[in-house]
Amino acid sequence: MSNVENDPDELRCGGVITAAPEPELLRPREVPLGGPRAMLVGRTLPNRDRRMVGAWCFADFYGPADISGQAGMQVPPHPHTGLQTVSWLFDGQVLHRDSLGNSQLVEPGQLNLMTAGRGISHSEESPADHSAILHGVQLWVALPAQERGVDPHFEHHVDLPVITTPEGSVMVLIGSLLGATSPAKAYTPLVGAELTINSGATMRIPVEQDFEHAVLALSDLAVDGREVRTGDMLYVGQGGGDVTIEAAGPGRAMLLGGVPFEEEIVMWWNFVGRTHDEVARARSEWEHGRGTPDEPGRFGVVHGDAAALAAPEMPHVALRARGRVRRT
Repeated sequence: MSNVENDPDELRCGGVITAAPEPELLRPREVPLGGPRAMLVGRTLPNRDRRMVGAWCFADFYGPADISGQAGMQVPPHPHTGLQTVSWLFDGQVLHRDSLGNSQLVEPGQLNLMTAGRGISHSEESPADHSAILHGVQLWVALPAQERGVDPHFEHHVDLPVITTPEGSVMVLIGSLLGATSPAKAYTPLVGAELTINSGATMRIPVEQDFEHAVLALSDLAVDGREVRTGDMLYVGQGGGDVTIEAAGPGRAMLLGGVPFEEEIVMWWNFVGRTHDEVARARSEWEHGRGTPDEPGRFGVVHGDAAALAAPEMPHVALRARGRVRRT
């Protein structure tokens, strides 16, 4: 998924954590995916004070939305650098096309993982015969400096590990949890999982001591004894032990975690870089050809799709890499 804001903020992330932080409730802001009639998504990462959880640097959720008789998601071809995109659905279908020639329909329980590396472009849209409800999350993972220039590649996984307990189930999208390991490729120590909690149950998830974690609530929950409403994310901090999730009714959440990302990064529009010049160069190269067949350039061409998105204008001040949390 693209960040399609016409005037995207400079998103300042990364940096070393010097002390174990207290839990933080991160509330989403609404962002339209495109023009005035676009579908709205809720964005919890990056947030005002906390920009990342491990290498997770971007988290959007959308739906459940009734898109019967509508186009649904329609995100034209757009570029990415220096990150991985994680597409995950609870209901509906999204068709992914990219400049490597991949065309893949993603459905609930299936993982689309695209590694942008040095540069890729892709589109995401609801297919013409889509179902009535669309509900999912779009997540980004920042690549470490030594890997941010890797060749782009795409993975689609339909057989992900599931752990069933009396309290519900855990599906591991990426990384390892509860003794199960996803086949998806990660470039830093990382975990991402969908938690389904039975009505009235309390699920306890043992977590890695070296990781920091957050829970994105897709229903009203209590996380470590704190109320977390649908769409909110609770950053639970770093350290071992359990993350405890209680659901009065049927519950659903995403557990995100990883080793604190110690690099400072600049995230602007759909690019993750380390300097202003790196991001400006990526924007210029996208705008120069913007995926035309005669001059595909760094980002290639997404065939059989609509006209590509134009990049926003660069800000009038230099982008700077800053700390991963807001300094007080």
